[in-house]
Parts: sequence; structure tokens; C-alpha cells
Amino acid sequence: MKYIIFLFNFFLLAELQAQLAAGPMLGHTGMTNTSIWIQTQSEEELELILDSPSIPGYSLSMIAKAEAPEFTAHFNVEGLKPGRSYNYRIASKANDWSTEKFDFKTQVLWQYRSDPPEINIALGSCTYINEEEFDRPGKPYGGDYQIFESIAAMNPDLMLWLGDNTYLREPDMFSYEGMVHRYSHTRQNAEMQRLLRACPNYAIWDDHDYGPNDSNRSFIYKDWSLEVFKEFWANPTYGLEENGGITSSFKYADLEFFMLDNRFFRTDANIKTMSPEILGESQQDWLIEALQCSKAKFKFVLVGGQFLSDCKVYENHAQYAEERTKLINRMIAENIAGVIFLSGDRHSTSLSKLNISEGKSIFDLTVSPLTSTTYDHSKEENTLRVEGSAISERNFGLIHVSGKEKERTIEIKIYSADAALLWEYKIAESELY
Repeated sequence: MKYIIFLFNFFLLAELQAQLAAGPMLGHTGMTNTSIWIQTQSEEELELILDSPSIPGYSLSMIAKAEAPEFTAHFNVEGLKPGRSYNYRIASKANDWSTEKFDFKTQVLWQYRSDPPEINIALGSCTYINEEEFDRPGKPYGGDYQIFESIAAMNPDLMLWLGDNTYLREPDMFSYEGMVHRYSHTRQNAEMQRLLRACPNYAIWDDHDYGPNDSNRSFIYKDWSLEVFKEFWANPTYGLEENGGITSSFKYADLEFFMLDNRFFRTDANIKTMSPEILGESQQDWLIEALQCSKAKFKFVLVGGQFLSDCKVYENHAQYAEERTKLINRMIAENIAGVIFLSGDRHSTSLSKLNISEGKSIFDLTVSPLTSTTYDHSKEENTLRVEGSAISERNFGLIHVSGKEKERTIEIKIYSADAALLWEYKIAESELY
């Protein structure tokens, strides 16, 4: 029976992929709106059709053009109802094809009505999809693509992509078309499609989906990187006023997520004639003010590289010690509670915990890699690492938030590519500074 279901899904996907290059992908979803991204094989005049009694006859039209780039299109669906499930399909007006029906659910209006809902947050970083023509010779750097199916099977409410969501190769980094090719090649991975459709997807970047290895604000083509990133993701916003970059935030139930840009403003830590910084002063000020104003129970700060680890290696924030210390001290001075950093980059997973006062801490959960090569960093001298949390195989994380409004608990679980539980840890609301 399982074999028959597998064959059915395989042929259904093959038929669908003959019409679509990738997607649909759910992007930012609120109580009354959602964003849906799609990529077609050729220029198409598309129509998104909702099947819902609450909005009869609702449809949106969009043209996927080659200069979009690569036949991508974004549908911004509005006028929805909170806490409702909607079916939709996407059809070509000219070429007489239609996708199967997919579905999404808007956020619940729970405030002043009930306790906040239980939430499952999937997360990971470092997605490398092999392409032999452009890869380094030798052993393939990527693998275990079934991890995306494993994540989708967990039925997450949202997926957080924590940077290095694709790996620009040498021919890609210095041309707009090369960047588009790399993003397209990664996004068209067959095993990824179910996850893209399963829940809203949110992304930040790190060096490999921004530019060259360890790249910073001096990367001359960073505006191309930003444009391509915006075309292939569907975050709620991008950047702070005129500053550029990908900084953003969004709310989900009683949680708030702050998405930081650790590349657009970054300086080289080794240059002696300028102040070393990763986030830049404007982004730091925004973060502190946004955290201070937030009423969220838990405040998740997403950043591409490890923030809390005090081991000064590679691109850890500890290499920019003055900025790291300044941010921590500002959070303490402003009495900002409930902060948990979520990071990627390291090709290994771990949890860091900084004790601020008796029984009160700030955490940083690093989850990496999804499909890239792994490294064992368990011997690094990170004095803040939670014992037993170091994992050096391909993995993903699942954060489960549950409990009544004033008794919320976070349960972290780390799974292998084949969905075997590797490690788990609980954080009570009362433990967070």
C-alpha cells in the first residue's frame, strides 16, 4: 500500500512539475492575509483561485515573466477571515492547465477570547543542493534531502530558514543571472516542495546566499543579492527605511520574531581603521526599541551566525565582542524579557545559555545544517554551551510552545534527517530573563 501511495505521489509531483518549476510556497500569513510564491517553467498569465464560501468568486491574476526573474510570481491574498482554512489552486489562463488544490490557514484571533494556541516552529540553516557542473571536485557537499520531507511530516505551523538557504558557487556570485540560477536550482529541489506548501516560510540570510564566503558590506553586488532574495522569499517586509537589507519582524500568536541582517552592514573584523560591527548602529537601535515595545511572551531574534557563544572562532559574534556585549547590556538595562536567539551558520547544532541573574537567562539555539556537510564543534571552548546539546549530523529543530497564557513553556527538539529524535530541552517562561 505504501508503495502504491509513493507511486501516486511521484507521478502527481511529476505532472505538477511539468507545469511548475517550484512551489507554490506559502509566505507571510496573518489573520486576514497571506502571500503565495510560485515559479513556472515559462511565461504564464496565472490566476490564483480561492475555493471558499466566505469569499465566493475570489481570484487574483499575475504574470510570471522571464525578467521577474525566472518566471516567479507573488500573490498577495487579502480580505480573509482569522482562523480559517482556505483551499486554492493556480491556473494558467492561456495554456489550459491547473494545479491540484492546496490549502493554508490564517492566524487565529485569540486575544481577549482564549489562551494562545499551541505552536510548532520548524527551523534550520545551511541548505546545499548539489549541482555537479559547478560543485567542487570530490565528495558531494550536500545530501540527505529527505530532511525536507521529514520536516513537512511534523506539520509545523511555520518554517524558519536561518541563513545559507542556498550556496552561491563561484560562477554565481558576480552576476545577477548567476544568483537567480542558484536560487532557482535550490528552490526546485523535489523533496523541498511539500515543505514549501505546508506552512508559512520565513527566511534570513547569511554569507552563502548573500555573496562570497565570509562576505560583508563591501560586497559590490549586494543590491543584486537583495533583489534576488526578495524575489524568491515572501517575508512581510525588507529593510529599515532607507537603510536597505532584509531586516523585518512578524507576530504569530503570543510570539514575535525579529529577523536581523548580519551581512548588509557588516565590516571586516580584521580592519584596524574602522569599528568592527555586524548589525550596524541603526539596526541595533531598531532591535532594542522593537524588543522593548513588544508585548510578546517570547521574543525570538533570528540572526545568521551564533550570537551568544563566547568562543572567538570563525564568524561568531564573539569576534565582534564590543557589539555583542553592548547589545546584551542594553537588553539588561532596558529589562527586556523573554529573548531567545535563533541562529545558523555553524554546520553543527547547540544551545547556549547566558545566566543574567539568579534563575534568569538568555538563550541562543543554533540549528545547522539541513543538507550541507557537517562539522564537529563539540570541543570548542564555548563556556555557555548547554551540556549534551552539541550535534554534528544533519538535523532540523522543532520548537513547541504550549500552555496557558501566563504559564507558557518552550520545548526544543532536534531531529535527524530521518526524523529520529536526537536531543530535547525545555524552557519555562519563568527561566527567561
